[in-house]
Amino acid sequence: MKHIISVLLENEPGALSRVVGLFSARAYNIETLTVAPTEDPTLSRLTLTTIGSDSVIEQITKHLNRLIEVVKIVDLSEGPHIERELMLIKVRAVGKEREEVKRLADIFRGRIIDVTDKAYTIELTGDQTKTQAFIDALDRTAILETVRTGVSGIGRGERILRI
Repeated sequence: MKHIISVLLENEPGALSRVVGLFSARAYNIETLTVAPTEDPTLSRLTLTTIGSDSVIEQITKHLNRLIEVVKIVDLSEGPHIERELMLIKVRAVGKEREEVKRLADIFRGRIIDVTDKAYTIELTGDQTKTQAFIDALDRTAILETVRTGVSGIGRGERILRI
């Protein structure tokens, strides 16, 4: 099962490296990883997705809590949450393909942010299911380049991750 784990950690050199090293040392895979400072410049929020059973996620959480830099952890998958991913995708768009790619981008509420005579670059945000569905809807040979940010997530309503 996919889990989205959000971690508040001290914003200092080496903190991210220790978190990633923990996963590597125990042969856990990180599917996506997003890190940025919070409204408090001394803290960063790290959001990662991983796949594992509840017992594996429990072990990951226990190991993360032992790291000195980790302030607080929440598994967003355990309750209502919002997740988004940003994808930039460059696709071939020549001749009749141009209108079809534009129509597909509109259907998925994507924005064409760069146009050349042979390609479109499209910006698309949504959950991973949506971004993957967009990729699947395209002709594979039309895809020139894809960049995805990985998941950013936040609890819904009053559910917050704060010290």
